[in-house]
Amino acid sequence: MITPKSMMGSKNKSAVRAVVFVFVLAALAARTGAQETARASRPEAADDKRWQTVAPGRVEPSSGEIKIAAPVMGVIAQVLVKVNDKVVAGEPLIRLLDDEAQARLAAAEAQVAFRLRARNEEAAPVRSTARRTAEAAIVDTDKAAARRRTEDAVADADKAVAAAQAALDKATLDRRAGRASDADREAARTALSRAQDRLQQQKVELRRIESDANTPLPNFAEGQVNVARAESAAAAAALAKLTIRAPSAGTVLQINGKPGELASPANAQPLLVIGDVSALRVRAELDERDFGEIKIGQPVLVRAAAFRGREFAGKVSFIAPLVEQGRINARGQRNVTDVDVVEVLIDLTQADPLAVGMKVDVYFQPDGR
Repeated sequence: MITPKSMMGSKNKSAVRAVVFVFVLAALAARTGAQETARASRPEAADDKRWQTVAPGRVEPSSGEIKIAAPVMGVIAQVLVKVNDKVVAGEPLIRLLDDEAQARLAAAEAQVAFRLRARNEEAAPVRSTARRTAEAAIVDTDKAAARRRTEDAVADADKAVAAAQAALDKATLDRRAGRASDADREAARTALSRAQDRLQQQKVELRRIESDANTPLPNFAEGQVNVARAESAAAAAALAKLTIRAPSAGTVLQINGKPGELASPANAQPLLVIGDVSALRVRAELDERDFGEIKIGQPVLVRAAAFRGREFAGKVSFIAPLVEQGRINARGQRNVTDVDVVEVLIDLTQADPLAVGMKVDVYFQPDGR
């Protein structure tokens, strides 16, 4: 039996379903309208048939923007460069406070010296047995001595590399401050290269000796020296992380750290941003519906609001295989929507006077134009 109460509940449920359905239709219509608005409001005129498609973009260095973070947490002691400074790969950019790391390295090196003295005071090891001849024992002694000499040579060469790197850093900073010449810096760089070559040669020789099955294993004192050297190397590596260096050549575009501030790998902003501005490119966000209309090598024209009436030629150099949400904020009436895009890189033939970070519009020309 259908009661008035059950009839009222059924009507309420139907009303709720109707309201939900209306909201779903409205959301779908809003999304479709936003996509069509974004597509229809591109900068090209509706009757302009010269372009296959148009996309917003942003100017960046040819290397991309290289964002440098601190590898470890520490307090900034020195910022060694300024914005617009040109740097080379390996050049120091920022130094963190290193008093504690320096003390650990000094303690590790003192331990190495102590273990070396104990080793050198012992007699050379001889692995002779009743069945081994005196000649074989002498051979073992010679091989052990050769291994020790080569281990010492590797350690000395490693110290020479560290000293040469410090000399190059000083020459680079002196050159930037006007206290040294380019020749001084190049001489320091050559000395570092020679020290690195010497270290590699010694390491190759040590591996050759250790791979010989007749080379005796290190005795206790020699093992203690090797352990102390490994701890010293770990301390040196920890100290090296407190000097933040340029990963590649480029120009300093942005600095976000000052002496006294805490630097951390988890910082939202990078400490520095560098890039190769000798050539510029554009990173454009192409509507995914136009993905099949462009290809590598296709000619484009770039326009910037800052230089009205000028066009900058370029070619498509890369098309990302991934469709994702857009990240470039559009200008004017072209609001950010949920339209997915494909990143496209355009190499510019002549970028002057465009600047890194400038927003532009990229016009993709049909083939043959």
